[in-house]
Amino acid sequence: MKTHAITIEVNGIWRTAQVEPRQLLADVLREEFGLLGTHIGCGYGTCGACTVQLDGEPVRACLTFAVQVDGHRVTTVEGLGTPDHLHPLQRAFWEEHGLQCGFCTAGFLMTAEHFLRTNPHPTRAEIRQAIVGNLCRCTGYQFIVNAVERAAAEMAALPKQAENDIP
Repeated sequence: MKTHAITIEVNGIWRTAQVEPRQLLADVLREEFGLLGTHIGCGYGTCGACTVQLDGEPVRACLTFAVQVDGHRVTTVEGLGTPDHLHPLQRAFWEEHGLQCGFCTAGFLMTAEHFLRTNPHPTRAEIRQAIVGNLCRCTGYQFIVNAVERAAAEMAALPKQAENDIP
């Protein structure tokens, strides 16, 4: 099968890959770029485990063809923070026990990060609505809602210039 060269910005770094027309973004991220945080759960876009951001908007990497993102910016969970400098959402998920097995966590983080950028002072009901497309089989969602709420409060308390410093 004929392949196509694509160039995408992944977590701030421009990368190239040769991809088949029907190759999924999730597979390219994992297999070509070694970014294993993007998980493939259902393969149908219903669980949200594969959620990444495309030009700042959440998308399902298991439904997105890699050729569609040529020339665009993709952010994965690895682009949120580092082990030494966690994003406030990552820290809140840790502190509020918003993760258990961790399989769905990356998708929740990528969804919640976009949500908090667009709604920095959400209610609990708004948080629940924002994460409705992400499924977790372990936590029952209460801890996840608590984590997003905690991260929102922490991010709102940051000085304006420090918001740009959040990885």
